Amino acid sequence: MKSSVSDLKLEKVLIKISGEFLAGNLDFGINPSTLNTISKDISNIYHPNKQISIVIGGGNFFRGVSIASKGMDRVTADYMGMMATIMNSLALQSELEKLGLDSRVMSALDIKKVAEPYIRRRATRHLEKGRIVILAGGTGNPYFTTDTTAALRAIEVGAQVFLKATKVDGVFTSDPNKDSEAEKFSDLTFKDVIDRELKVMDLTAITLCKENNLPIVVFDILKRKSLKNLFEGKKEGTIISNGGLKW
Repeated sequence: MKSSVSDLKLEKVLIKISGEFLAGNLDFGINPSTLNTISKDISNIYHPNKQISIVIGGGNFFRGVSIASKGMDRVTADYMGMMATIMNSLALQSELEKLGLDSRVMSALDIKKVAEPYIRRRATRHLEKGRIVILAGGTGNPYFTTDTTAALRAIEVGAQVFLKATKVDGVFTSDPNKDSEAEKFSDLTFKDVIDRELKVMDLTAITLCKENNLPIVVFDILKRKSLKNLFEGKKEGTIISNGGLKW
């Protein structure tokens, strides 16, 4: 049966944003203009009756896997990466609150001075009260990516769809920034992603979504109004599901 993104339930969503996106045109850190833009995009979809949770990567400050490959202890590197996600989460919270949006940062790492500890029931309560919940500190354990964190948290808080914000308009046969002949997929099944070894996100994250029937929409966050368009049922990016969801 053919359906569309308008058939997805978008009352409860988790948005995954890469840390590199917050750097904008900078090589490192946070670009204030980019941070403001993403915050306004989120404010445009906000509604007290919608539950919005967010996971942000830390790659604009530190990438644990990359540093570990150059000799640093992997566990130490991963914990440093988790702390980078907390910095990004605090920055986003500050910007959202400038726009009048009530938000909470909840961390899997114990850092009570700046963030609440992540407790699933408390997170869902915040969401029920119309607060935006920013889930920081990864899973609290090394060897897991922020994509896996996002998939896990989305399932835990009862999100109906995983919105993966990227710098390209969906999933392609190859990197469209390097291959002019790369072809875009309008829709895919999780099995397609696994069998074709498409670089959407790591296998653990894909498997979690597949086993819990959590659809993913991969879209271009740099495209104007792309996030708002999704909430209005308009075509954006690529839909990944267990089958049946198509543009």
